[in-house]
This record gives sequence, structure tokens and C-alpha cells, in this order.
Amino acid sequence: MPTAPSMQDLATAELLAMRAAALEIAECYRVLAKGGLNIVGEVLRGEGEFIELNHFPDDDVFDRETQSQYYYHAHRGLEGEHGHFHTFLRPPGMPDGMQAVAHENATEPWPEGRDALSHLISISMDVYGFPMGLFTTNRWVTAEAWYGAEDVMQLLERFQIDHAAPSWPVNRWISAMFVLFRPQIRQLLRQRDAKVAQWAAQHPGTDVFEDRALDITSWTAISVEDQISQVNVLLGQRQGQS
Repeated sequence: MPTAPSMQDLATAELLAMRAAALEIAECYRVLAKGGLNIVGEVLRGEGEFIELNHFPDDDVFDRETQSQYYYHAHRGLEGEHGHFHTFLRPPGMPDGMQAVAHENATEPWPEGRDALSHLISISMDVYGFPMGLFTTNRWVTAEAWYGAEDVMQLLERFQIDHAAPSWPVNRWISAMFVLFRPQIRQLLRQRDAKVAQWAAQHPGTDVFEDRALDITSWTAISVEDQISQVNVLLGQRQGQS
């Protein structure tokens, strides 16, 4: 299992934001549980039969103001996984001048213009409807444009679904997950680029971004409870030192 990133060097302001995000996640769980629901059950509610590879909801969830987007589905057999969320940011929500990496030997067309979206992170959900892991994917999996890890890390704070459709609790939860687990997401993005570079070096003459043998480029297990516990310990230590 990948080593979790150290949070010792995080600024106190980021730790406080992570704690606030954890409280937001707990509140989403609370209101859903009162209705006998969980995150996965809520996103699938009213969507009909759960068919592998289909997007739920069918037309994705999109915030026009922030240009954030996500959907839920299943397409791989990770033990204990029910399915996962894919999250994206579209170009109008990116910093001015941000460009996908140059890839002159592409064997498949990449989306361009306003459609040149960036995949940010996937959130793996267990059979009980709770997050169990985070992972990144190769380009072909989500048909994205490919942005370098350092650029994608700039996009993380821009991801937010700030409306109530189709589910306010799910939208609040997924937005908060980006804050609570930002250290892990940053690490996974760096590992993603290192894995792709290593794969390309080991498979000369192939288009690494279209290689079906490489789908998951980095992965780590997560626990909301463990994460907030670590955050509280660090904040407590800093309070004691002040």
C-alpha cells in the first residue's frame, strides 16, 4: 500500500480547512442516514437499474459557475468496491493560459477548446456507500486532455459543486472530500505522472496515454475517520505549542 503523505508540514490554515471539511462530510452523512440513505444510494436514487459503465446521473453533474463535473459508475473489479466517482474541471474554470501537455505522437484525438477537460481524482466507494480509496487514471479511461500534475494541483481548490441538483448532500460531500484529502490527492497526481513516465520509458514506440494495459496510474486507501483524527492531533499539538 502506498505511504500516506506526511501532514506535519501543512500550514495551520490548511489543517483548519480540512477539519471544517470533515465536519461538512459528517453532516452530509447525518442527514442522509436519517432518511436511510448513504452517498451511493443517494446518487443512484431514481436512476433505474445500475448498469456497469453507465454514468449516474445519465448526463453527469455539472456546475456552470465553477466548471466542475462528476459522475458515478463502475468498470473495474477492485475488491470491496461498489463503484467510484470520476471528477473533472473544464477549461473555462482553469487559470488563464493553462494548456494540456504536448503529445505529438498521439494515436487518438484529444478533446480541444472548451471540451479539453482535466480529470482530477476518482473516489472509490465500498459496498456500504462510504469512501475507501482515491485513484488516478490513464488518459484513455476518461477521454480527457492530459495536464501535468503541477497544473492539475492548481485546479483542486477550484472544484466545487455549489447547487442542489441532483442531491445537495452528495454535492456538498464531494466538494468537501477535495479539501479533507487534498494532501493525498496531490501525492497521487505526482505518482500518476511518475508512473506514466516510467511506463513510457519501458514501452518505447507506444502511445502511453492509449495503452490499455495501463489504466490505474496511482491509488491509495483512505479513511475519513483516520484523516480527521490525524488533523485533530496536529492542531492540538500546535495549540499546545502556542
